[in-house]
Amino acid sequence: MNPYIPRDVVHRWSEDCANDANVFAGQARRLLEGQSRLARFFKSNVPSMEGQAGDVSLYLLAVIVRLFDRAGGRVNKVGAAEIEAATKKIGAHAKLLLPGDDGFPARVREVAGRAQPHILDEALHALFEREERKENEAQVDPAQAALIFLMLWAATEALDLAWRAPPSPEWAE
Repeated sequence: MNPYIPRDVVHRWSEDCANDANVFAGQARRLLEGQSRLARFFKSNVPSMEGQAGDVSLYLLAVIVRLFDRAGGRVNKVGAAEIEAATKKIGAHAKLLLPGDDGFPARVREVAGRAQPHILDEALHALFEREERKENEAQVDPAQAALIFLMLWAATEALDLAWRAPPSPEWAE
């Protein structure tokens, strides 16, 4: 089992992605190309969304891949086995968590054994709980946000299975 990346570290690294958007755009392309199977799985399973919701979902996926990359260790390519295990785990909870309403984040947080819960909390924050939005920042419909989150959760589970954390990460102190 991998150690959890601390909440403050996850938040700081996520903000770094947002604050340096031009640099992150190039990193995002490279990271998603490196996890091509995961990216294809994600794109094929995220429902077709109008407006910026589709862009938001891919951006958040790239942030999550970047968090694992930045944590160090080795992030292997996600394969069919990791995707299958992740979707099975999420599928067991999905019907109990929906709909995507104000109570969705609390219901998610009640699920024990989530991989990298601080990464998932950051995604919940971005999709549901963020009160102050920057100019031009997309607001996603709660029903769509819930579906995006479930896919991000599956991606996080699959990445955690493919990740080998460094033996003594500096962020774990």
